[in-house]
Amino acid sequence: MTDTLSIAEARRNLPTLVREAENGMAVTLTRRGTPVAVLVGRRQYEQFTAGRRSFAEAYVQFAQVTDLSDLKLDPDALFGDTRDLLPGRDVQI
Repeated sequence: MTDTLSIAEARRNLPTLVREAENGMAVTLTRRGTPVAVLVGRRQYEQFTAGRRSFAEAYVQFAQVTDLSDLKLDPDALFGDTRDLLPGRDVQI
């Protein structure tokens, strides 16, 4: 949930807004009706600024903690219909 307040209103209610941000509520601050900043809690801020892993990094970590053979996945059953086996169109070069 997001609340929107002018900077002047935010000054008057700062302790309450900080408490709300700590509890996960984002507060949009406006100047003359234009959004200029967002007040969020530290936990949310750290999530926003944390580096994201690439797919390869996430897969390596997943493979380290998961025995893929235990999943009993059949690649042909999973991906058998994802590629069209038709030869495609004729190309004139």
